[in-house]
Amino acid sequence: MEIGLSTFVETTPDVESGEVVSHAQRIREVVEEIILADQVGLDVFGVGEHHREDFAASNPAIILAAAAPQTKHIRLTSAVTVLSSADPVRVFQDFATLDGISNGRAEIMAGRGSFIESFPLFGYDLKDYDELFEEKLELLLKIRDSEKVTWRGGHRPAIQNRGVYPRPVQDPLPVWIGSGGNSESVVRAGILGLPLVLAIIGGSPLQFEPLVQLYKKAVAHAGHDISKLTVASHSHGFIAETTEKAADKFFPSTQQVMNQLGKERGWGYYDRKSFDAARSFDGALYVGDPNTVAEKIIHLRKNVGITRFMLHVPVGSMPHEDVMRAIELLGKEVAPRVREEVAAWESQSELK
Repeated sequence: MEIGLSTFVETTPDVESGEVVSHAQRIREVVEEIILADQVGLDVFGVGEHHREDFAASNPAIILAAAAPQTKHIRLTSAVTVLSSADPVRVFQDFATLDGISNGRAEIMAGRGSFIESFPLFGYDLKDYDELFEEKLELLLKIRDSEKVTWRGGHRPAIQNRGVYPRPVQDPLPVWIGSGGNSESVVRAGILGLPLVLAIIGGSPLQFEPLVQLYKKAVAHAGHDISKLTVASHSHGFIAETTEKAADKFFPSTQQVMNQLGKERGWGYYDRKSFDAARSFDGALYVGDPNTVAEKIIHLRKNVGITRFMLHVPVGSMPHEDVMRAIELLGKEVAPRVREEVAAWESQSELK
């Protein structure tokens, strides 16, 4: 069971003061967060790509590369790369470079993107949303699997027997499929034999168990070995010394972000009642003291089949020291317990 973190490098206004941390400061803070995550023994850190004022990470590979020489073990991934509006050649080159700097710890998490600002920014039409992703994923995997590439598609100039460099340390460079729960994307990941990341950020996490089973069926149908593939969860949450403290610290910025996105997307108003329901044992928020969060992650592993858990923190802007403390608690208290209990549970299952 792998345990890690993800961030969108948020720069939303402080709920109380209205002050906004600069993009530069927040980027530097995230580098510090990645370094701490490595020091406390976490397995992975993901940085998500966005192209709007309230997120500072338009190029996750550069932020991850800044942390790479200052870390030793933690894997470094995008979360996600909006592949539909990117050039797969450049994406591969960026992460192959990161792989070299980190000595084989880079990953690409490819997704369509639930935020669409990058499409008009880079000159793409949203009517091609699905076609763009399918075509560019095909090219990315072709580049990954072959040094010299010949390829032709409908949305990018053709490539005729051209080499793509640098080549990564890892062969192959890991490419994940990120999904918000779309069955088509889950099946695609399974057929291609790619690891899957599910954004479990609402409702009951147990509702995702059928998708995990669908993924495994697609993997088996395509002849891949499911034991070599990982199913991950990207889930919002926060950890503090007590559950009450964690909830009170995490709610204000979460409410601010959820209601801002709600205005953009037509969601209902997000209040404390909604928040408290989501952080219940069966909800999608992993908010609480280390014991509470560990129990929820173990429950997710046993009942949904998740083998990598990524805690997304913060949601909105929170004090850097609070985020650092949450990372410390996740690495030193939550992760060891989860790994120990999951290992014991798996051993018992094998004996049966």
